[in-house]
Amino acid sequence: MYIEQILTSFIASAAFGMIFNAPKQSLIQCGFAGMVGWMLYIWLQDIGVLRVAATVVAAYCVTLISSIFAKKYRKPIIVFSVSGIIPLVPGGLAYDAMRNAVENQYDQAVQSGAAAFMMSGAIALGLLLSEVTNQIIRKIMISKAS
Repeated sequence: MYIEQILTSFIASAAFGMIFNAPKQSLIQCGFAGMVGWMLYIWLQDIGVLRVAATVVAAYCVTLISSIFAKKYRKPIIVFSVSGIIPLVPGGLAYDAMRNAVENQYDQAVQSGAAAFMMSGAIALGLLLSEVTNQIIRKIMISKAS
């Protein structure tokens, strides 16, 4: 099961990088960031972590990896983070919410919509926490160098 997840998340992230014109030499790193984030998300769910918490941790990890790649390959962090976040985006939940709304199943639509909203917020929180961590590390490094 994990092999399929690894391959599909890598391909999805790399393909999304291609769609959004990421530099060709960065596509493997884009795929790797998405693959690591998705595998962390799946593993955390397998050990019983709530879906929203797993999303926060996975998004944090994707952004951390993206930051490392951005420094190493001298590219903007967004090249890696946007492609890497793609496997975590709750598109299926949002689709279910809209489908249920169209079918007049409003109770299910609200549940799916709320879940999609919380997952999206978890992604944003993971990105934010990682950026705050990077800023703190940078300040510490600058103060030690002085």
